[in-house]
Amino acid sequence: MSQPPYNMGLLAFGDNGWGDELFFATLMTLAVAITAMFIGFIFSLIFTPLKITNNKILNFIGNFYTTVIRGVPELLVIYLFFFGGSAAVMFVGKIFGYDGYIEINAFITGAFSIGIISGAYSTEVFRGAIQSIDKGQFEACKVLGLNKYIYSFKIVIPQMLRLAIPNLNNVWQITLKDTSLISVTGLVEIMRQSYIAAGSTRDPLFFYSFAALLYLILTFFSMKIFNKLEQNYNRGF
Repeated sequence: MSQPPYNMGLLAFGDNGWGDELFFATLMTLAVAITAMFIGFIFSLIFTPLKITNNKILNFIGNFYTTVIRGVPELLVIYLFFFGGSAAVMFVGKIFGYDGYIEINAFITGAFSIGIISGAYSTEVFRGAIQSIDKGQFEACKVLGLNKYIYSFKIVIPQMLRLAIPNLNNVWQITLKDTSLISVTGLVEIMRQSYIAAGSTRDPLFFYSFAALLYLILTFFSMKIFNKLEQNYNRGF
C-alpha cells in the first residue's frame, strides 16, 4: 500500500498526526462563533430600540455602544475583557473578603468579547432593517389599534428579519473569522491549534494553509444556510 504524502500524513488521526486535534479545534471555533452570535443577538435586542427611540439619552447610549465597539480594534476588545474581566471579578471578590486570584474561563471571555462586537454590528443591521420598513405600515398599526405584541411580533419582526438576513450573513462571517483572535487567550480553536502544530512540526505553511481551508469550508456552508434562509423569508416578494 502506498504511503500518503508526508504533509498529508500530518493530518492523520491518532498519535501520528494532528487530524483529531484540528477536528476538535474546528468544533471549538464553531462553538465560540455560535455562542458569540447568540450573545450579540441579545445585545442587539437591547440596543436596537435605543438606536431608533426619540429619547435623546437612550439614543445616546445606543449610539455610544455601536460607535465605540465598531471603532475599537477587535483584538483590543478581547484584551480588555481578558485582562480587565479578571480584574473586575477580583475587585468584586475583595469586597466580599476574597483576596485570591480569579481567572475567567477563556471560552467565556472569548465568546462574550466577540459577542459584544457581533452585537454592535447586528444592532446596526436591525436598525437599518426596521427603518427600511414602509412607514405606512406603522401608521396602519396605530390606526387599527393593534396591541404591542401583534405590532412587534406579527408585523415588524418578520419584515425586519427578511431585510436583515443578508447583512446578518456578513455579521456571522465577521464573527466566525474573529474567533481566530481569541487564540491570544490560550483557547485552542483552529488558529491556536494550527500555531501549536506548526511549531511542533516546523511546517507552518502547511498548517496555516490548512487552517485557511477550514475557515473557507465553514464560510461556504454558512453562506449556503443563510442563502436558504433568505429564500424562505423572501417567498412572495
